[in-house]
Amino acid sequence: MSRPITLETVYKAHHPWLSSWLQKRLGCHAQAADIAQDAFIKLLVKPQHFSQLDDAKAFITTIAKGLCIDHWRRKKIEQAWLESMQQAADTVTLDEAEQRVIIDTLIVLDEWLAKLPQEVSHAFIASQVQGFTYAEIAQQLNLSERTIKRYIAQALVHCAKLAI
Repeated sequence: MSRPITLETVYKAHHPWLSSWLQKRLGCHAQAADIAQDAFIKLLVKPQHFSQLDDAKAFITTIAKGLCIDHWRRKKIEQAWLESMQQAADTVTLDEAEQRVIIDTLIVLDEWLAKLPQEVSHAFIASQVQGFTYAEIAQQLNLSERTIKRYIAQALVHCAKLAI
């Protein structure tokens, strides 16, 4: 009977490879190191049992891919925020801490809305961020105003449940 593969064994066997693989994808050693560590922390928090080291490599790679997607999504949101701040530089001044809170809030909101059907999140954003009326959104999406009202309610209930 073979010994179970420990997290330490998985870490020693795959951390250097994972760090190198991530650096090639991200183009930044520091970000690659952070994401590699985050991947192993996820494995530490929610332990898995592997019968082979290759199984562990596949699993940790899947975790790292998800973390990369999260990283790129955050970067996209941060970039959009910075661009909007540059356009509003004459009218809005926020210190770094305030900007960080806003960006973190936008990232959480993006994660919440990503869990909704695309038309529901689109209707919610059009209503709450862009200021469109339900009738305007209904016309954009070629749906009834009643459906848009239902979508907005669905999005609000979803966000309220997640905020608790």
